[in-house]
Amino acid sequence: MKKLNLGAGTDIKQGYVNLDIVNLVGTDIVADVNKKLPFKDNYFDEILASDIIEHVDNVSKVMKELYRILKTGGKLKIKVPHYNSPNAYCDPTHINFFASQTFLYFIKENDRNYYFDFSFSKVTTKLTFLKKVYFPYNYLLEPLVNINDAVRMIYENSLLKIFPSFNLEVELAK
Repeated sequence: MKKLNLGAGTDIKQGYVNLDIVNLVGTDIVADVNKKLPFKDNYFDEILASDIIEHVDNVSKVMKELYRILKTGGKLKIKVPHYNSPNAYCDPTHINFFASQTFLYFIKENDRNYYFDFSFSKVTTKLTFLKKVYFPYNYLLEPLVNINDAVRMIYENSLLKIFPSFNLEVELAK
């Protein structure tokens, strides 16, 4: 099984090709995700993109490139800060912000997928919350918010300023 850890940074993963724009200890390939990646079409079974998509110049172009190198049936796992999280707006290197519905644009069933000449077959979305002793309600809130897309939309339209989420985790299948 071929796996890519995109934007690995210092989070080097065993069993993955660790790619980053900076040549850090453990980096296997140095490449800029904003450009064509040095892999053949349909190469990876799994791509992990944790805390990287919020930094890219053009999300659509990067998603198309990840689609290109992902095998049919492969999984693209993305983790980004939710747009209301302090992690999203405090970091000056973040240039993209994401809501729970953002990645639905990249699946076949979306009525606006005509923007792209590629589409994933399935998406699973989950909002995560900071779980600390001083935020005990987050342990209850996270499973409730993630019941389905409709509940996540209600949350984002009404409760997120009171109970901010932390990250958005997405899994797309090709």
